[in-house]
Amino acid sequence: MARFINPTYDMAFKRIFGQENSKDLLLDFLNDLLKGEKKIESIRLLDKERPPLYHKGREGIYDIACLTEEEEYIIVEMQNAFQEYFYGRALYYLSQIIANQGEQGAKWEFDVKAVYGIFFLNFELGGKLRTDMILSDRDTGEQISDKLRFIFVELPFFTKMKTECITGLDKWIYVLKNMENLKEIPFKEEKPIFKKLEQIADLASLSREERRRYDADLRAYRDHFAQINSAKRLGERIGEKKGRTEGKIEVVRNMKAKGLSVDMIADITGLSPAEIEKIQVQ
Repeated sequence: MARFINPTYDMAFKRIFGQENSKDLLLDFLNDLLKGEKKIESIRLLDKERPPLYHKGREGIYDIACLTEEEEYIIVEMQNAFQEYFYGRALYYLSQIIANQGEQGAKWEFDVKAVYGIFFLNFELGGKLRTDMILSDRDTGEQISDKLRFIFVELPFFTKMKTECITGLDKWIYVLKNMENLKEIPFKEEKPIFKKLEQIADLASLSREERRRYDADLRAYRDHFAQINSAKRLGERIGEKKGRTEGKIEVVRNMKAKGLSVDMIADITGLSPAEIEKIQVQ
């Protein structure tokens, strides 16, 4: 039986990094992630919901949002299930924070504060462990603004063993990726903050309501992947009997009939949402 929560689930991730009493964990992680670039002295947790910029617009809801002592914004997200358009989602989230800094009047001269987006992905997207994106000149590669920064960490590409973890960031990612299978949190001698992490992440420390929410996240995750795997097997069977294009159309019809969302069908088939919308259930 697992001793620790799985931080790839929504409730668990927010418990570790998104509470007032765990801000020091978030601060330690951020400084390991940005080591050699900047040192953050303090952070203030913000409301995780951002209002839409216009009537009936889409609001932003983040896993964790905080503000540094230099008034730089940082949002931290954990995405468990594959999402084809995740780069677009990340751009939308950070752009919202940039746009919400706008002030009325002639005195404001677009002096926006920097916005960092840190995204843990429990799936492969860019093809490597860490991808850093900045605003730069296409020809020279020179950074033209430090106001928008994306960092994507793809957990499947972290393959280091415990003994190979040298840096603070290595140790953080190792623990986060393997936490559900650990009997105790390692590296506590080198990183005393992990003693607190061990306490917060212990399943036995959850209240009855927290355990209910955690179990609900776990069931939702398992149901999601059960649907995907069942749909894939169905698609393989249909594809064996019919041509590639005709087979995909039949697969989409069956998935729609079973109530799968357009986004999920797109993930499984590789078709675009627009193509899927055109296929009618017979």
